[in-house]
Amino acid sequence: MLQDKDRIFTNLYGQQSWRLEAARKRGDWDNTKAILDKGQDWIIDEMKKSGLRGRGGAGFPTGMKWSFMPKQSDGRPSYLVVNADEGEPGTCKDRDMMRHDPHKLVEGCLVAGFAMRAVAAYIYIRGEFFREAENLQGAIDEAYAAGLIGKNACGSGFDFDVYIHRGAGAYICGEETALIESLEGKKGQPRLKPPFPANMGVWGCPTTVNNVESIAVAPTILRRGGEWFAGIGRPNNTGTKVFCISGHVNKPCNVEEEMGIPLKELIEKHAGGVRGGWDNLLAIIPGGSSVPLLPKSICDDVLMDFDSLRAQRSGLGTAAVIVMDKSTDVVRAIARLSKFYKHESCGQCTPCREGTGWMWRVMERLVQGRAEKREIDMLLEVTTQVEGHTICALGDAAAWPIQGLIRHFRGEIERRIDAYHTGSPVLPAAAE
Repeated sequence: MLQDKDRIFTNLYGQQSWRLEAARKRGDWDNTKAILDKGQDWIIDEMKKSGLRGRGGAGFPTGMKWSFMPKQSDGRPSYLVVNADEGEPGTCKDRDMMRHDPHKLVEGCLVAGFAMRAVAAYIYIRGEFFREAENLQGAIDEAYAAGLIGKNACGSGFDFDVYIHRGAGAYICGEETALIESLEGKKGQPRLKPPFPANMGVWGCPTTVNNVESIAVAPTILRRGGEWFAGIGRPNNTGTKVFCISGHVNKPCNVEEEMGIPLKELIEKHAGGVRGGWDNLLAIIPGGSSVPLLPKSICDDVLMDFDSLRAQRSGLGTAAVIVMDKSTDVVRAIARLSKFYKHESCGQCTPCREGTGWMWRVMERLVQGRAEKREIDMLLEVTTQVEGHTICALGDAAAWPIQGLIRHFRGEIERRIDAYHTGSPVLPAAAE
């Protein structure tokens, strides 16, 4: 359990003002110059010591990612791009950070940008986040007025600008190269890597793309030390994490907790428990809609971190916990996600363009039981043909929910097929 003294996001619920004066009282912008004076190499070493892994879903070590940026200029400027698109269904952490604690992100942009020798940060924010963008722009304006960013930022001799770019609400633009293409004014489609963004990113210049949470926690880590952050959680799964808990719980919420907290404890302690009690639980999607669901039998004991969930053939993702009780039509729920990924595919890669639509149509028939049992294995085979065969991870995101459903709820799919062929009502098991 995370102690209050170790919380980074102390205004996550907006109980205090988001403005600069209140942010400073909470510890933001506290002698930021001293951090910058320690130099780029020190900052990157501390971030590596902290063990921070990217909070946008992939979990790549943040300090290592920053170290990929060129240390010597070849005449091209370097840029930091912050992914504030937050399109993963079930995920709503970044919007609260930007709405209630925007100065953490702005200060994070400065220290991260300084570490990677960037001249500016571009925050690519979801177009629907209207009020969040307003507060974020307000925080940027306050930081400029106070001399914290801009020319000679914090009196450090380092010049650094921060800009907001509003996206148009495409899920695919959460992928870093698609985001870069969209930022340049092009169609938001992923591109092949290499070249990686650290070599050739936005406008052909060295670029690092990081999630809002990954950047916003950096100043606190640097003030308190990488070893402090590494002392929270479990080895290789360190620090604090903001979890989004939604669905069939008594008290949906965002909450900052330590990595590795048991899933059951997270839900019962912070979300008021499952509606109807823990025994009424059917399944949980632990990391946003793109990761495979887990049945109650696994949820009883699983820990909420990258490695524990990977061991259960799921993932932490964005830590968006979607809870489904026994009233859920689980086959219909996954079919609905299939429709989402079909709709959001950019269509560039044939396996994804054709496969997402095909999988959704089969899922719609499975909801009704209008299928043959052999089609279950055929569907599973198609998911493996889509997974890992596309430029970006949207193909994986479309395949994994279906794989999780077949892995854990195959009996429910077969029961519906039997019911359909015998003329019985095809209802969810829990509704009978």
